[in-house]
Amino acid sequence: MIKENVLVLYKNAPAVVVSNVENGKFTVKYEQAPKTETKGAVYATQNVRSKDIIKFLDAPVSSLEAVVQKASLAPKAEEMYDLDSKNSLSQEIKEAWSLLTSDEETKSESVTFLELATLFHGECLPDDAWCLFCALKNTVYFSQSLKDSMDGHLVFIPRSEEEIENLVRKADEKGKEAELRNAFIKRLKEKKILPEDSRYMTDVEALALGKTDKSRTMHDAHIKETPEKAHKLLLDTGVWPITRNPYPVRWGLSMQSAQETLSSPPEEERLEVPGVSYAIDSEWSTDPDDAVAFDGEYLWVHIADPSSTVLPDSVIDKAARARGATLYLPEGASRMLSEDSLEDYALGLKEKSRALSFRIKLNEDGSIEECEVFKTLVNVKRLTYIKADELMESECLKPLFEIARKNEERRKKSGAVQIDIPEVHIMVEPETKKVSIENVSSPKSTEMIREMMLLAGEGAAKFAFKNGIPFPFVSQEEPAIPDELPDGLAREFRLRRCMRRRSVGVTPGMHCGLGLNMYTQVTSPLRRYGDLIAHQQLRAFLDKRELLDKDTVLMRVSEGDASAMAARSAERKSTAHWTLVYLLQNPEWTGEALCVDKSGKMPQWYIPSLGMETFFIPEKEVELNESVTVRATNINLPELTVDFVSV
Repeated sequence: MIKENVLVLYKNAPAVVVSNVENGKFTVKYEQAPKTETKGAVYATQNVRSKDIIKFLDAPVSSLEAVVQKASLAPKAEEMYDLDSKNSLSQEIKEAWSLLTSDEETKSESVTFLELATLFHGECLPDDAWCLFCALKNTVYFSQSLKDSMDGHLVFIPRSEEEIENLVRKADEKGKEAELRNAFIKRLKEKKILPEDSRYMTDVEALALGKTDKSRTMHDAHIKETPEKAHKLLLDTGVWPITRNPYPVRWGLSMQSAQETLSSPPEEERLEVPGVSYAIDSEWSTDPDDAVAFDGEYLWVHIADPSSTVLPDSVIDKAARARGATLYLPEGASRMLSEDSLEDYALGLKEKSRALSFRIKLNEDGSIEECEVFKTLVNVKRLTYIKADELMESECLKPLFEIARKNEERRKKSGAVQIDIPEVHIMVEPETKKVSIENVSSPKSTEMIREMMLLAGEGAAKFAFKNGIPFPFVSQEEPAIPDELPDGLAREFRLRRCMRRRSVGVTPGMHCGLGLNMYTQVTSPLRRYGDLIAHQQLRAFLDKRELLDKDTVLMRVSEGDASAMAARSAERKSTAHWTLVYLLQNPEWTGEALCVDKSGKMPQWYIPSLGMETFFIPEKEVELNESVTVRATNINLPELTVDFVSV
């Protein structure tokens, strides 16, 4: 039984017993942390069990308020760690420690709180108990015995000289570190940090890279904790250069290509396709994954064949699914499949290329009569788009251009929507990080290859549907295009706003944007996971192996698409980042901005030389497709914003 008004320890804080309750419980009064800022302390009561409290003394206190008030006068922890402290209570505890440790036989024995308090203070009054207990908790000379405390006793053990020295040394180091950090925070606020201060900025970098949502450094410096503010702080203090691109990491993407090496292609029976097929791509392409040819009867579209070794749910398949797509950045590509796999699987890098090929027979109007799929061995020659344009009238390429023309006409009759907005190619020089931006030319061969890839996608969809293969079909609802459209570039932007989102499912549907009754994507299995799944299903069918069911196909495509969306977001952010870096590196830049829309509060503009869309109010009224010369101002790299003004 504990008397009323006796001081007890409850949850490591002082409390007094208000009354005894039945079943061995007590009602205690304790100081409660206020939920809001108020004047004075806030007290509460609670029914507790006897094992939840520890008694200090048998005698009652005058009041809990008096106990707390006296404890506020106790020495702080830093004072109690000063071995030469002039504080009287600290000196008393030190003398008690010396007395207890002077005898070898008793120097490590435990001593109760009451015995110890009486020893160093002469007597222990109830109102003083909590103050004396706090002093003992803070001192370096004694440690509390937690085991005895759990047994309902307040017991302390004298520390050895070695323990005391270590504690004091660590406290001193901590104090010096705190002093150094405070000096750093002051420099940080003034944006005058030193080179060695970078060690304090790791949490800021983590926030800027999206690895955490908190930063102690920014909190201490009273800076809002957001990735954008962290990025700005790193730039302002010179820890990061303007060329640091945080977006791939912020989106959880690796800047390195996949490391899981594909096995060499298996030795298997393949159809050897006669003649030469052509892999036509941009001059900077390093992973050619398609080639085309016409043999007089059939159109052949050959696609890289990584699914010959990347089996469903294998380690490499799971890693590719997690990436979703190759990440293309101005500073380089982070590939879905490993770099060292390109030589074996890309087309045209060896004398003979292994491919999964679509042999398409066409009707007179350019529509597909039939499509067959083969595992093939192909003789591939690489051409750039520019070179292919030069050979447009040659015997080998002329039929391909004619097939493309017919297919485009057929699709347009079915409602296909062609949007042509000028694009740019952004490059970053690896050593100097100098950014260059080039307008992408539009050779005729790019349109031809586009039509070949669309025919392969349409043919693959028809083949899969005909043979009952669970397959990822791509569809798109009909766009709501107004009767009247503006001319020029403004028309292309208006059309773009009309387009619906594409969808992927296991049931074929109309792809209205392409003007095709059914469609899928199969032409980039080296860099798109959805294409890789399609190839895995086609190969399983050809090899008479078990196919993935529809639910599994849909689930895996959805997982890959989610990752691919993150890659596309990182690509867009990275492109914006490097465009602004280009403007910062070229402060005298000026360029033409074309007005493409006037329906909003501010006119919308497109700057072809930057590939950038923006909004601003010109100095004078302009018409759609009219251009003005602009320069960049107020470039905010962390926020990815820039203002353009008329020159």
